[in-house]
Amino acid sequence: MADEELEALRKQRLAELQSKHGDPSSEIAQQESKQREVEMRNNILAQVLDQAARARLSNLALVKPEKAKAVENYLIQMARFGQLGGKVSEQGLIEILEKVSQQTDKKTTVKFNRRKVLDSDEED
Repeated sequence: MADEELEALRKQRLAELQSKHGDPSSEIAQQESKQREVEMRNNILAQVLDQAARARLSNLALVKPEKAKAVENYLIQMARFGQLGGKVSEQGLIEILEKVSQQTDKKTTVKFNRRKVLDSDEED
């Protein structure tokens, strides 16, 4: 019985270590699936966008990656549902960018926090 319990403890410990540090084969599989997803996205975008629009989108991705990702998702969704008629030009991409900007419009506010000094002349 001691051997069986010892073997069970070893298996349990090995499973804990693998889950804690990550199984190398599962990490490789995850990396491969991410790589395939990126390739599929790039292929779809290459089919949907013309050269100038693709260059503009890559420039946007350098400056604002979240916005570029949102535009890419929007374009891929439109392509999957057949809502795009041919390749999107640079002007068409600009219009899409404006739509996405309006949807994700954030208002910035500035709030001044004035600190009071003990020997201030102001009486509150």
